[in-house]
Amino acid sequence: MAPRNVGVAVDFSACSKAALRWASTNLMREGDRLILVHVNSCYQNEQGMVHLWENTGSPFIPLDEFSDHYITKRYGVFPDKETLEILHHVANRKGVEVVAKIYWGDPKGKLCEAIEKIPLHCLVVGSRGLSRVKRALLGSVSSYVVNNAASPVTVVKENTV
Repeated sequence: MAPRNVGVAVDFSACSKAALRWASTNLMREGDRLILVHVNSCYQNEQGMVHLWENTGSPFIPLDEFSDHYITKRYGVFPDKETLEILHHVANRKGVEVVAKIYWGDPKGKLCEAIEKIPLHCLVVGSRGLSRVKRALLGSVSSYVVNNAASPVTVVKENTV
């Protein structure tokens, strides 16, 4: 089978880690490329890469560089230890290439953009489990992406993994 570009939306929350664990366990196979897609909605990173990559997103950041605090700081991203452990595990045990791509802006639109421009064969996102009222008031990134994405999207609830 041909290798796939499998995206996982991460914001380093518990629900995005659940999505990452689910994708690592149930979706990834040898030769695939796992692409972490992080959308930073904060534009206050004047010293970083925001202005350089604001429209197109960052270049692909290999796992060894994504694990380096000094490099990720330049992109305004701060991956936690648990996320990095999951990534190293899937890279070493499953023979998967792991890279990250950082976008700046509205997560809803940027995740849909990532699906088309990278391109991704599929995207896995976490769900915060908002009630209907909160989802109506606050909006749901996962609902928006499911309804507007050009590729299949899997939504993983935090307590499923």
